[in-house]
Amino acid sequence: MFVDSHCHLNRLKNAPDRDSVAKLLEGARSRGVNHFLCVSVCQSEFESMKDMVAGLEGVSLSAGVHPLDVDDGLDIELLRQQASAANVVAIGETGLDYYYSKDSKDTQQEYFTAQIGLAVELDKPVIVHTRDAREDTIQLLKDGGVEQCGGVLHCFTENWEMAKAALDLGMYISMSGIVSFKNAKELQAVAKQIPLDRLLIETDSPYLAPVPHRGKENQPAFVADLAQFLADLRGERLEALAQQTTANYFNLFKLAAN
Repeated sequence: MFVDSHCHLNRLKNAPDRDSVAKLLEGARSRGVNHFLCVSVCQSEFESMKDMVAGLEGVSLSAGVHPLDVDDGLDIELLRQQASAANVVAIGETGLDYYYSKDSKDTQQEYFTAQIGLAVELDKPVIVHTRDAREDTIQLLKDGGVEQCGGVLHCFTENWEMAKAALDLGMYISMSGIVSFKNAKELQAVAKQIPLDRLLIETDSPYLAPVPHRGKENQPAFVADLAQFLADLRGERLEALAQQTTANYFNLFKLAAN
């Protein structure tokens, strides 16, 4: 069994409504993908995202504000309510992105700090997006006490030093389809070093489809292709990688229905 530990089901162009999402998830189950974490990026989309996946088997939710969506605003009281809703197992995705947006650096840090604090308060793990912000990301996680709630650096594309710093904080590292790209040799070297008991896999659907689907809209079924790539890269049995990454997911996201 596989878990897609990070997807945006409400943003799939090929599955624009609840019925088409349900059909797409059935296709994923036929490939052994039986659980899905549908991740929020802004508060204004949360209710429609929640309604779209309501009642769908094996789907959990997060609530949070992405660093590239800070213009949408952060109402921490509203986020506390959203994060307390049924089936919400995590805070995020939140974090820092200085690659696409340096102008909002101060706001990103403010929102990231607030969401780490809420994650600690509610004892729910935090889902972290980070790009070109290695030192600040790790420092704010340390300062916020992320060890108390746990978390994951999702869609990881940084270096081993950052991965090691996150692992030292008790966090998990999640690999997306990027690691399967031909030009991702440095990331592949990092992927080989991550302890299997701290590794997660994700699609980040509808983005970043792995080889051999690159160029297509990504979907949860493709996490099986990513898992096969990582098993081959790391010299592990696919069954062992599937079993351990699934166990890791439920160890981190303890409120997710297994």
